[in-house]
Amino acid sequence: MRILLIEDEAELARWLSRSLARHAGFVVEWADDGLVAERRLAIEEFDAVVLDLGLPGMDGHALLAKIRARDDRTPVLVLTARDSLAEKIGTLHQGADDFLPKPFVVEELEARLIALIRRSRGREHPRLALGNLVFDSAAQKFTASGHALQLSPREHAVLRVLIQKSGEPINKQQILDRIVTDDADINLEAIEVLVHRLRKKLAKTGVQIVTMRGMGYCLENLVDN
Repeated sequence: MRILLIEDEAELARWLSRSLARHAGFVVEWADDGLVAERRLAIEEFDAVVLDLGLPGMDGHALLAKIRARDDRTPVLVLTARDSLAEKIGTLHQGADDFLPKPFVVEELEARLIALIRRSRGREHPRLALGNLVFDSAAQKFTASGHALQLSPREHAVLRVLIQKSGEPINKQQILDRIVTDDADINLEAIEVLVHRLRKKLAKTGVQIVTMRGMGYCLENLVDN
């Protein structure tokens, strides 16, 4: 799970990055400036954002308003020393999903992030389709022309990421970061193997996984080409 930590205190950011990676397996990216974070959120995907309000460049309130204005639904947990009730209410009304005052216990932050990500994935569109390929998020299954695809849990996870990004390239590292798994054996080489297997299973569906050189994989509908 990929997290963007937006925090201008370098020592705190380094400690948090290490703690979240070690205890919860998060992949943590760090931005120490609101403008830099805003640009990254415009072009990259994260499973959640940990946001400090007192930032250089663009403060946390302005950044939160910007990302919600463009309908970015990435879960945002605000982490700040400003602990008044009015501050909490105002920040939640602006679009924050949760609020944790400093000082805090890192285990609580981890638990809150995992809960936010789980809830956000439960809100995804109930039905995603590309040509004859359909993903039913309620039933957690793929069908092609009405017939269920027989997929392993790993194959299912990779194909789910690809259909969520259908029409857009996504590289192996991004796929790996978006897969929720406790399987320590899954790595970049495993992603290649899984894509190879999926190509075989999708061979007669009218949908294919295309390799875009230097960019990654893209799920495309052959009928449209």
